Amino acid sequence: MKKLILILTFIAGAFISANAQNDKIYKHSGEVVEGSVIRVAEYTVIFKYANEDAEQTVSKYAVEKIVYSKSERTEKITDKIVVNGKDDWEKVVVLEDKSQIAGLVKSSDVRGKTSAINFNTPDAGDRKAEKKLKEDAAKKGCPFVLITDQTKIEYTENNLGGDQNIKKGIAYKYM
Repeated sequence: MKKLILILTFIAGAFISANAQNDKIYKHSGEVVEGSVIRVAEYTVIFKYANEDAEQTVSKYAVEKIVYSKSERTEKITDKIVVNGKDDWEKVVVLEDKSQIAGLVKSSDVRGKTSAINFNTPDAGDRKAEKKLKEDAAKKGCPFVLITDQTKIEYTENNLGGDQNIKKGIAYKYM
């Protein structure tokens, strides 16, 4: 009887310790989240906190790496983007999907526009507006921008052609 109790206690202990292991999600903010990773999607990491059933979502841009408990494998997700001022505008990432902001903090509205009349190719005006948008975000120390509005106004007064490109967005940074 004592052997049976000892064996059952050993099995229960092994089962509990096996279930107590959690994956670790290391965020760029310094936070370490323990839980179980469900999947790494195109733009996000879907996971469950330890001892919870609700699925959570965080942007890949907010995550440095994941350490899986069962295999002890480390998966690199993204490098931290450090923006120190307007000169770092090229580091600013324009987010393609709203799901990419999960786990980032909204900073402020940003804007980029070209002059009212310019004689550049259509793509050049668009690129200039995006550069100014990124410069505005970088000036505020934000490595991410989600574009919320893009406008192109065409001018044809006095036989002068040209257009104005305006881009508006929301700047985001790490928590």
